[in-house]
Amino acid sequence: MKRWYLYPFSLGYHLATAIRNTMYNWGIYKSTTFKTPMINVGNLSVGGSGKSPMVMYIADLLSKHYRTGVLSRGYGRVTKGYGITNYDSNYKTVGDEAMQLFERFKNRFVIGVSEERVPGAKKMISDMDLNVLLLDDAYQHRAIKPGFNILMTDYNDPYFKDFLLPAGDLRESRNGAKRAQIIMVSKCPDDLTDEKKQYYISRIKPQHYQKVFFSSIGYDENVYSRDKMLPDNNLDYYDILLITGIANPKPLIKHLSRFSKKVKHLKFRDHHNFSDQDIKNIIAEYKKLGEYKMILTTEKDYVRLKTFDYLRDLVYYWPINVNIDRKEDFNQTILDYVRKN
Repeated sequence: MKRWYLYPFSLGYHLATAIRNTMYNWGIYKSTTFKTPMINVGNLSVGGSGKSPMVMYIADLLSKHYRTGVLSRGYGRVTKGYGITNYDSNYKTVGDEAMQLFERFKNRFVIGVSEERVPGAKKMISDMDLNVLLLDDAYQHRAIKPGFNILMTDYNDPYFKDFLLPAGDLRESRNGAKRAQIIMVSKCPDDLTDEKKQYYISRIKPQHYQKVFFSSIGYDENVYSRDKMLPDNNLDYYDILLITGIANPKPLIKHLSRFSKKVKHLKFRDHHNFSDQDIKNIIAEYKKLGEYKMILTTEKDYVRLKTFDYLRDLVYYWPINVNIDRKEDFNQTILDYVRKN
């Protein structure tokens, strides 16, 4: 257990979440269903489990066949209500995750935000004439009932080894995994063996209607700035100031260590809203580095940092994608759900 001394409070949390889920399961609390196919990517725990790269992957896949939309709550934005991401948007108006999607894919698919998922989904499907809607992080949002759930769990911190808040990091009990049609073990090592996969499957104990897949993080071979591209094997020439405002920067740090040992890391909390003082501190640290230096960050942090004039031409970001084991089976499972519904 992560925080033994908080276990009594987890018992109260378990009771509250169990009652809430039971109310939805019995139909006492209303859960809205939609005729339009709807896929949710979520998790049981707080913190990063690889949802954002998976949402990118699935939206990219679906947009090649259907008019696709992605709806998130727009976490961290200063606005309220429903909105569609466009060329006039920024991370303050739609949130960093929606902006990250738009920066990469532009108008390949529709990207909407709404803290109220049900009215947001209704309006987005109707106004944008969508064939399928992808929900980002709505696993515990039981007021909306997607037709298909993908549950993400971190290989290094799987839900079956975790405990409820506040003793652990689970937002609901492990039993919630039964609502998923796919359980995706994310952030796996590249050399994951079949024996280790079988161990995880045995611990997950999938239901007859569930499939278990494994995925790993795939980093681009280049880092990018506003108008430059640099091959990753050139990173060794630079003193690097690494800026992260994500839940779990460890995979990035590990990957970067393969290319450079001259790294200074400034770590901020997930979805951190950088202040002017933060930027002054970043610039001060940057000036301490050697003659050949650069600021490197994540794709999600880049959409925030690039809005500051002092950093716009200094910051590089490192895009990531997901590599899925049994990719063809996964793709076909997603496409079959949409086609049949």
